Amino acid sequence: MRAKLVRAIEASGSHVCVGLDPDPSRMPVADVPEFNREIVDSTYDLVAAYKLQFAFYEALGIPGMRALDATVQHIREVAPDAFVLADAKRGDVAHTGQAYAKAVFDVLDFDAVTVSPYIGAEAITPFLGHPGRGAFVLCWTSNPGGAVIQSMRDTTGQPVYERVAELAHSLGDGENIGLVVAPSRSGEGSLSDTKVLADLVTRYSQTPVLIPGVGAQGGRAEDCARVGGRQFLISSSRAVIYAKLSPALQSPFSFHLGCGYDARKKLFYYTRYSLYTLQKQPC
Repeated sequence: MRAKLVRAIEASGSHVCVGLDPDPSRMPVADVPEFNREIVDSTYDLVAAYKLQFAFYEALGIPGMRALDATVQHIREVAPDAFVLADAKRGDVAHTGQAYAKAVFDVLDFDAVTVSPYIGAEAITPFLGHPGRGAFVLCWTSNPGGAVIQSMRDTTGQPVYERVAELAHSLGDGENIGLVVAPSRSGEGSLSDTKVLADLVTRYSQTPVLIPGVGAQGGRAEDCARVGGRQFLISSSRAVIYAKLSPALQSPFSFHLGCGYDARKKLFYYTRYSLYTLQKQPC
């Protein structure tokens, strides 16, 4: 997994991950595969990865799952170097986890899946035995309520999120494990949140990091890039795929379905700042 992620970043020159979260009430067309194809075709040269949030597809029933499968196949066709992530937040006992792993890797052809570690190591290990695939373990999330559990301290004074990072690191082989670490909590960015990201990246410098919550949830791309290390993905969904078309911004880069140059411009912004650590100079 890690090797493919690095190749995707190098091939694209970007750390950006676009979240494909189709919401029919906000889409300019009713057809989910068509909407996703237009987003992918308009962005694949600017991004390293795509992340599909399963809830949005499951909510549409069988047609939604067909749309998910069609979207992954289209990404594989037009952007074979792209990293494709299942944002499914799995986390169950071992035999159930094995079925989940078979579904996301062998059936749906994702490169990695997000995993909740709440029930312990057995929630993670089923996703680590598939060559070239792996898991991103929820560690420090962007929702305000996450701190209730993640900031709790054990009897030694160590916070839960640090214990989770240690557990994930101990289970992986250096190639098949990553961490989900947000830069802020739902629009209320704080030094402490950025410090969590910086501390974990420093401690686990060879571990890939998925950084969610950029854009609509208030995370700033430049903050992420300054502390994200090198093997990181800056993820943004709503701020990109639902950017509105402005007549004043029409250009050859405009999305045909009305997502428009605004979305393209946002991706240039995210890409520019996500390269901050590689360029070693202000953007």
